[in-house]
Amino acid sequence: MWISAHAVARMLGTWRNGPGPAHQRLSDRLRLLVLDGRLPLGSALPGERDLATALAASRTTVSTAYRTLSDHGYLATSPRSRATVRLPGRRTARPAPSPDGTIDLSVAAPPAPVEVLHAAYASALEQLPRHFDRHGYDRHGTTVLREAVARGYERRGLPTSPGQVLITNGAQHALALLTRALVSPRDRIVVDHPTYPHAIRTFAEARARLVPVALTADGWDPGQLRSASRNAELAYLIPDFHNPTGQCMPSAVREGLSAGCPVIVDETMTELALDQPVPEPFARYDPSAISIGSAAKSIWGGLRIGWIRARPPILERVAQIRSGLDLGTPVLEQLAAAILLDEPDRHQSGKLEKLRAQRDILRTALAEHLPQLAVPRPPGGLALWTTFPKPISSRLAALAPEYGVTIAAGPRFGIGGAFERNLRLPYTLQPDLLTEAVQRLARAHEAVTRGETGHHEPASVA
Repeated sequence: MWISAHAVARMLGTWRNGPGPAHQRLSDRLRLLVLDGRLPLGSALPGERDLATALAASRTTVSTAYRTLSDHGYLATSPRSRATVRLPGRRTARPAPSPDGTIDLSVAAPPAPVEVLHAAYASALEQLPRHFDRHGYDRHGTTVLREAVARGYERRGLPTSPGQVLITNGAQHALALLTRALVSPRDRIVVDHPTYPHAIRTFAEARARLVPVALTADGWDPGQLRSASRNAELAYLIPDFHNPTGQCMPSAVREGLSAGCPVIVDETMTELALDQPVPEPFARYDPSAISIGSAAKSIWGGLRIGWIRARPPILERVAQIRSGLDLGTPVLEQLAAAILLDEPDRHQSGKLEKLRAQRDILRTALAEHLPQLAVPRPPGGLALWTTFPKPISSRLAALAPEYGVTIAAGPRFGIGGAFERNLRLPYTLQPDLLTEAVQRLARAHEAVTRGETGHHEPASVA
């Protein structure tokens, strides 16, 4: 596949900001796009003249940046053909990690509730023989888990039958199935901005056109959402402790939204209410809404269980699509998940208190070591969406591993290179690690301020 010059320019965003010559800033930003997966391996980049025109830069700047990437193994070039994206044969050398290891601040996911999870699997193993007389393939999921998911919605005030639930291998799998079933190339999809990075990638791979609607410090703008959705085929929203900002959509906004297109509602963070009650399901106000849920954030990421709640005709379309991809979700994990979902107080006991404490510890450490960083206090979720005075996020993400910490740059959560002033910083680590991570991040920030650059692979995002 080839990528147009204007598409690359949108992804580059504010690449001109920062120290050093323009060709260095351009090559650094292009390399981050390759390592992030936003420039897919094997794709052909635009010609030097075309990209220079789209960027309003000199051709020398672009050709020098391309040559730098080629020298480091990130582009394959040949005469009279476009440069194609690749990765070096071996990873770029990097300094040895600090003695106590690199701290990962890129993944917003809690550790497992060990005793409760172990007990659930033990009970599931006892139940497993009851399913041995069946073939074990079920595109919709086991009845016992679909009933447990339905009861969870009932407890939140939304009547739900097992026939409205389809079990998936996590929320990302659910979104991928729905995208295959509902999205055609060039469909317009409304998204929060910022939003979940893997949703951006899923829709981009479907060749949809994303319509970003800004999520401000005051939250969602119902008027903008209604206006954007009138000419769209689909909307994807994260109203419950939004990833990455942690904001929660008020009931009044849910009730008055009246989107002009079908809505996929990502509810993976719903149970992580730290300063308010668990929010009401979006589908209480929009019965046609398609809800996605998951056990990954509320219980454990290793429990690869997710679900879709929707009207049966939509679930049947998804099930038909699924048969060409996989034959169902493992039965043992479904049985364990059903036990855990029916006893939410057991695995949530103490978790929310711990997250509140870790959130405050992280905010205190940031105030001490990075006082220039604006740090809101989200009412729930797993991370802080922080803001620097200057657009340094990608440079900081590239350099931070040298100082023993990995972070996710703000542009991963946006479109067109947006959010260069932002970082998502999760508070899911132990307090001592959070404090140490911030101290390392502060040292990396000082290095960026001095004009240093890094050449390391950004961490994955969850």
